[in-house]
Amino acid sequence: MVRIHSVTPTDKAWLTQFVMAQWGSEIVVAHGVTYYPAELPGFVARLADEVVGLVTYVMAEGACEIVTIDAIRPFQGIGTLLLAAVKAEAVQAGCRRLWLITTNDNLAALRFYQRRGFVLAALHRNALALSRQIKPQIPLIGMDGIPLRDELELEMAL
Repeated sequence: MVRIHSVTPTDKAWLTQFVMAQWGSEIVVAHGVTYYPAELPGFVARLADEVVGLVTYVMAEGACEIVTIDAIRPFQGIGTLLLAAVKAEAVQAGCRRLWLITTNDNLAALRFYQRRGFVLAALHRNALALSRQIKPQIPLIGMDGIPLRDELELEMAL
């Protein structure tokens, strides 16, 4: 059974390595902001002693932004459990909005979030050009050979 728990200070060591493996760097850049996911609050999904997922987030001004979400074993409900944990935390904190950024090539993410109640809120055309100035490791070509250019903002009212 998958267990979800909050990120703790003892998780920080492996968390940096996990983020580097999943995101190609210890930083994540979205909407011109640089995030260090290993320093953010989040939730870890474990199956026995194995880490099978992670979500990190930030809260500000009545909104909760999901910065990273990774399910190592897709189609097993791990992402849904992580999303539910963040949503519950955001509601408890009094947030009115849960939101995130994904990229134009990430069709699986678009399907995942929309099936769970998120709606498209904004298109940020050519946003990856700015992000590459901060994080040059971002490739030009994304999933399925799609040119990686735009950020898509999705949100859910709470």
